[in-house]
Amino acid sequence: MNKRIVVRKIVARLAEELQVYFRAAEFSRAEATHESSKAENKYDTRGLEASYLARGQSKQAAELRSAIGEFEKLLFKKFGAEEPIGLGALVELENGGERSHYFIGPRAGGTEVVHDKKEILVITPQSPLGGQLMGRKPGERPQLTLGGTRQAATIVSVE
Repeated sequence: MNKRIVVRKIVARLAEELQVYFRAAEFSRAEATHESSKAENKYDTRGLEASYLARGQSKQAAELRSAIGEFEKLLFKKFGAEEPIGLGALVELENGGERSHYFIGPRAGGTEVVHDKKEILVITPQSPLGGQLMGRKPGERPQLTLGGTRQAATIVSVE
């Protein structure tokens, strides 16, 4: 699987989300400053709530911008059969006859992309699963906590 294409797809997905947050923040900012949002009495908080929402959306947009920057700077290390899993690894796990694919990224855990008809989920080293996989090697059968239960999984491949 070509990791460069996977990372490009991740960046494209994050850029799409970023545009949504930009539009939402602009709408909330306009709502907060519109004359109809002026408080009519001391209990009227529409304008204040809209400004809090705009601030939160702007923070999320900044987080996405940072994540995009980190993915764009990511080095494409080739992981061999004896190399431990690390940042930038594309990992295939088998659990109960089902295979799943994960990309160990610097940020943006939970982002999903499809490549070669395979769903790939971004996880970070700080996530529970990412932390359990870091340092492992292909062929290992670690007991992983998946979905709240301990299960044996096989690390099929690491790219």
